[in-house]
Amino acid sequence: MRNFLKLLATFFGVGLSPKAPGTVATIATIPLVLLLNYLGVFFYMAAIILLLPVGILAAEVYEQDKGGHDHKEIVIDEVLGYLIAMVWLPLTWQAILIGFVLFRLLDITKPLFIGYLDKKIQGGLGVMVDDVAAGIVVSMIMQALYTYTNVLGSQVVVF
Repeated sequence: MRNFLKLLATFFGVGLSPKAPGTVATIATIPLVLLLNYLGVFFYMAAIILLLPVGILAAEVYEQDKGGHDHKEIVIDEVLGYLIAMVWLPLTWQAILIGFVLFRLLDITKPLFIGYLDKKIQGGLGVMVDDVAAGIVVSMIMQALYTYTNVLGSQVVVF
């Protein structure tokens, strides 16, 4: 079970990317966003709700085995954060791109309370919470863009 959790922490090896593992993991999450969107909101939300505690546990196990905090190869937090950012949005290239850019920007710069959460909370929860917060902020921005503008484009049914 520990080996599976460590594998999940790296999103099945994606986090082992030598360059920009968080960005690579966010890109690798796009097919999961598309799949969950296709399956419907129930499965999408269930995946988010399940991934939060399992991701915390996976990050905790990874940290215990490697020592230290928030290793760059732990990317399950980026996966969950981007899933949260993209929930209840149309499947357009504009939405995927804008959500990606905003999420990476907030994840890297950690403005406002996101940086505070990153610094103050330790363990697996600390690894996950700043990305969850970034995902929530991006989701709110994306929902406003979707509601009040056309920048996210028109949804094209892919499946």
